[in-house]
Amino acid sequence: MKSIYLIRHAQATGQEPESELTVEGLQQAEKLARVLAQHSITYIVSSPWKRALQTAMPLSVALSQQVHTDERLQERVLSTLHLEHWMDSLRRTYTDEDWTEEGGESSRTATARGMSVLEELWNRSESSAAVVTHGNLLSLIIRQYDASFGFEAWRSLTNPDVYVLERTADALAPSIRRFWTD
Repeated sequence: MKSIYLIRHAQATGQEPESELTVEGLQQAEKLARVLAQHSITYIVSSPWKRALQTAMPLSVALSQQVHTDERLQERVLSTLHLEHWMDSLRRTYTDEDWTEEGGESSRTATARGMSVLEELWNRSESSAAVVTHGNLLSLIIRQYDASFGFEAWRSLTNPDVYVLERTADALAPSIRRFWTD
């Protein structure tokens, strides 16, 4: 069995790349580390954005494993403009995977970069890995394994949230399930 834990970062102060975890978010990251430390994770990869790294660090310490960063795990940029009705724009990206706002990234493009990280992880020798990323990218990855996971499912994600992909040697595709939510 090979497992990949898909983790949405803990509660943060904002959405910018440099946004940090809140005090509660730091506590959530510690609790998450305690839960995941029992699952033989031997490789950790994270978005380079601060809130994702802060979520990964307690797990890194608990497991004595390095956190590897990967730009492909950063959050999808919806637009470079301030969007007054950004939620409507985000909703549309779940029904039209090629649509973008000005300066934004389509769902198809963001999904491809996230899935490329997972493909590399499936080919690594470790039996269990943790991926720390952001809500929208996480939802797009989950959608590749569960086509019903759309805008409303994205809205139901928590900070943090964890899904696990599990694949046996004889399976054609991995199974996915919600592993833990705070």
